[in-house]
Amino acid sequence: MFEFFWHLGSFIVALGILVTVHEYGHFWVARKAGVKVLRFSVGFGKPLCRWHDKLGTEYVIAMIPLGGYVKMLDERVEAVDPSEAHLSFNNKSVWSRIAIVVAGPMANFIFAIFALALMYMIGVQNAKPVVGDVHAQSRAASAQLQSGDHILAMGGQDILSWQEVTFSLMSHLGEQSVDVKVQDAQQQIQIRTIDLTGWKLDKKDQPPLDAIGIVPYRPALTLTIGHVAKGSAASQAGLQVGDKLLAADGQEIEQWQSLVSLVQASPNKLIQLEVMRNGYRQILSVTPEAKTGPNGIQQGFLGVVPQLESWPPGYIQTRHYGPLDSIVLGVQKTYALITLSFDMIGNLITGKVSVNNLSGPVGIAVGAGTSVSYGVVAFLSFLALISVNLGVFNLLPLPVLDGGHLMYYIIELIRKKPVSEKTQELGYKIGAMLLLGLTCFALLNDVSRL
Repeated sequence: MFEFFWHLGSFIVALGILVTVHEYGHFWVARKAGVKVLRFSVGFGKPLCRWHDKLGTEYVIAMIPLGGYVKMLDERVEAVDPSEAHLSFNNKSVWSRIAIVVAGPMANFIFAIFALALMYMIGVQNAKPVVGDVHAQSRAASAQLQSGDHILAMGGQDILSWQEVTFSLMSHLGEQSVDVKVQDAQQQIQIRTIDLTGWKLDKKDQPPLDAIGIVPYRPALTLTIGHVAKGSAASQAGLQVGDKLLAADGQEIEQWQSLVSLVQASPNKLIQLEVMRNGYRQILSVTPEAKTGPNGIQQGFLGVVPQLESWPPGYIQTRHYGPLDSIVLGVQKTYALITLSFDMIGNLITGKVSVNNLSGPVGIAVGAGTSVSYGVVAFLSFLALISVNLGVFNLLPLPVLDGGHLMYYIIELIRKKPVSEKTQELGYKIGAMLLLGLTCFALLNDVSRL
């Protein structure tokens, strides 16, 4: 229950920040363009609090935190006093209306730059992208990538982290191949070429690294418990952080995977665990909770995470940057994320990426809660990523989104007259249905992941 409320609270904070940023972009440019703003709302539904400024704008924080809006004076929506007609949105030039519409997504992109710059100034900690293992008969194996290879560059771009490897792979989706510069276990520089012909991310939730057969290096798992989930079967049985697992049902446990296999095969079945605690052996009885696994079969779930062996010296890198360098890096990373987001939309349309990988509010909530748990740097990175995605999504040419309005105004520029109200209304209805369908599909994907 605590985990649910943690994810929910993190989701509300994250979405509240990003929606406020987006709507403030519209609000600020509308004010600069001479449009009267009637309401600035974060959220929908019943107002939780409201206040007014000296220009008459009403500010609202509403109950449902799934978006927001800026309501402007507009003769197409309601009657306007003739004395205020010049303050109406519809009476502004098409260029002014374009600027107001584009300002929301642009505010999200600027916020991403700010969040990433702050992240770089605080300091970014990453594990060196060293290959731990390579799946047999995979694309990585065919490229002769080997355990111990340190990835230095991909596609001509320097690589410093596994996140950058993942983004680089996704950016090369649809290409014939990509060159990977590595330093092998003998400290020799080598160039490996990964064949990407026909490569697709067509499996649900399959990470790009796994899809090409790369397993990142991680320290070995120990038999000592590093974390016990609250309310889990392990917690109820009395297992504690620091307990060293010795045996299960009288059989010695030699590696963590042996315990995992036993637990998964024992849903709702009593297991006797022998542990070493503070130098004393103890016997604990535990009944793994039954949960449905990825294959639809019930599996046992204990709720513990093992400690890892120590990282080898030099494998964990912490990078700090000055203000100017951080801003430059923020701009570069934001541009890369924008480009990647548009590429992924294209790949979804062409089928190179499965639509089953789409995520909705639940997925965002889980991501927000997880990133908050990892600290402020991870949360800033998450906010930047979602802010860019929000900006890109709003630029899609669906009439109910900013991109749809932008499409109408561009047509108006070309035709020298506005798109008819009837055509716009039809477009809004079709766009709303498409958006609702997309949202429902993403929600179903989220629920299936729980």
